[in-house]
Amino acid sequence: MTRSRGIRLPRVSWTAGQEATLRARYPHEKSEQIAADLGMPLHKVYRKAARFGLKKTSEYLASPDAQRLRRGDNVGAAYRYPKGHVPANKGVKGVCYEGCKVTQFKPGQKPHTWTPIGTERLSKEGYLQRKMTDTGVTRRDYVAVHHLVWIEAGRDIPQGFALSFKDGDKTNITLDNLELVSRADLMKRNSIHNLHEELKEVLKLKGALNRRITCHERHNRT
Repeated sequence: MTRSRGIRLPRVSWTAGQEATLRARYPHEKSEQIAADLGMPLHKVYRKAARFGLKKTSEYLASPDAQRLRRGDNVGAAYRYPKGHVPANKGVKGVCYEGCKVTQFKPGQKPHTWTPIGTERLSKEGYLQRKMTDTGVTRRDYVAVHHLVWIEAGRDIPQGFALSFKDGDKTNITLDNLELVSRADLMKRNSIHNLHEELKEVLKLKGALNRRITCHERHNRT
């Protein structure tokens, strides 16, 4: 998500000395210790080692430090369930303590957020929507009312097109106030380049500020 929005974390650059240390120590020592000594994230150490073609030596893989890298030690065998193990909860169908049945959902019971078919609501974009089905998936159950008006008039909405309000008023849902426009034209209408220069500059500065804040917060978390 961060990369798709053009926000990148501060770049970590390797010095010649750090690269030389990595080449000398990586085949013989634990990667975690090397990363700590170099002040580098562990994944950066792995990535740089792979780029240099560095591998752990057979002596290191035979040492206790190798841990999971060694093959044939079967180090996790002591922590696995043996074959034929019977789980402690076998045959137990749930656990219900005294008084818990009062708070359980009953067969056919609907959640408190349920609404009947025909209920109308405003979407976060400000479009009036009407509940047409009761599948339990909100985005499928609710349909924009202006779409219903258009379809009930015997018209369709081809792929790549959208319904737009001629006067820009989303509450004026009449057939005469609706028009079919291509997605490309709709994008041009809503482009920032149609705004005044002062407002365009404010929006650009707001976006830059938000990106810097996000980058700073992510950097502090790491």
